[in-house]
Amino acid sequence: MKVTEAIKQRILVLDGAMGTMIQRYKLEEEDFRTPELKHHEKSLKGNNDLIGLSRPEILAAIHEEYLAAGADILETNTFSGTTIAQEDYSCEHLVDEINIKSAQIAKAAADKYTALTPDKPRYVAGSMGPTNKTASISPNVNDPGYRAIDFDTLAEAYRQQAVGLMKGGVDLLLVETVFDTLNAKAALFGIEEAFTEMGSEIPVMVSGTITDASGRTLSGQTAEAFLISISHFPLFSVGLNCALGASQLRQYIQVLAKNAPFYISAHPNAGLPNEFGAYDETPEFMAKQIKEFLDLGLINIIGGCCGTTPDHIQAIAELAAKYEPRKMASPALSTVL
Repeated sequence: MKVTEAIKQRILVLDGAMGTMIQRYKLEEEDFRTPELKHHEKSLKGNNDLIGLSRPEILAAIHEEYLAAGADILETNTFSGTTIAQEDYSCEHLVDEINIKSAQIAKAAADKYTALTPDKPRYVAGSMGPTNKTASISPNVNDPGYRAIDFDTLAEAYRQQAVGLMKGGVDLLLVETVFDTLNAKAALFGIEEAFTEMGSEIPVMVSGTITDASGRTLSGQTAEAFLISISHFPLFSVGLNCALGASQLRQYIQVLAKNAPFYISAHPNAGLPNEFGAYDETPEFMAKQIKEFLDLGLINIIGGCCGTTPDHIQAIAELAAKYEPRKMASPALSTVL
């Protein structure tokens, strides 16, 4: 069963945080180095996207923990899998391998669990993060017109990543944690180029980030403006993730659910970080907040972001199984800009 059919039948559960799980392994510098990178001139510790190459067994184990917890959709370990993000580590030359291998590892885990539970097929979403450069905002307070990157460079980096993920066998592409909608539009343009190159198309998810209580993205858009800006693309789903916990995110998900002619996703953090940068919400507490999303009929895809673990996903999955998915909203007939 394709994911486009499965989503009509039930609320699909996305997995939880990859970084949170990798941190549990307390990896050191050597854990990030493949034989090819043995003498690499820069420190690689913290470049989690390399785990698929250097410690693939860890990545496979994390994916299987989330599947066992009830996840329907795995995210690939490729949040920073672009030449732009990998430039910090001088690992641009590994981008194709990172995306293909990470997709293959996730797909193998998903296929394993699909075989175990044929009535509950599992899928893989290729994670495409926002990069560490923004097309809309100057990083130099003394030069507001300066940009560290341009649209074409972003689009090409995303095209390359999308091709790698598709070659690795992903079922969907997930442009996530969008803080700058111009970056996301470049990603969608790059994805279109990848579809042309590959001669096939797969569903595309986009998930933005409301950065604080202002209710706006970092580049200044409200949830509704964000939706309008990307609605030219035939998306599979639109949603929000990261930055906020479920209770803080709900009002913005309501805006999307009311207006979007796409399926709605949400994968909030396990609350707001404490003074040590850790996330304190228990699985039970987080599920209680997500129940409000479900009671209001807002959700088609639900999961977790920073601080969430397989225990959180299990609690969410058990809850989501009791609810019907959101019904698709009718597209607005008016012109909106």
